Amino acid sequence: MKCLYCKGELKRKKVSYTANRNGYHLIIDDVPAWVCQQCGETLFDEATTDAIQSMLREMDRQRKQLTRIPVAA
Repeated sequence: MKCLYCKGELKRKKVSYTANRNGYHLIIDDVPAWVCQQCGETLFDEATTDAIQSMLREMDRQRKQLTRIPVAA
């Protein structure tokens, strides 16, 4: 498989995925990805992308619940 940007060779590896959004930071280790051996560009296949998006939607839902919990004065 070739890189979309530099046409370098892609190799299957495990990487960390980081998201900073909606008041939280999420780091997922050991995510399967295609990584360009030339430029380092990281690409995820559809199943991996779907799984990450599902996790982010759940984190958004949980974050909303946390913000609704009253803080005692």
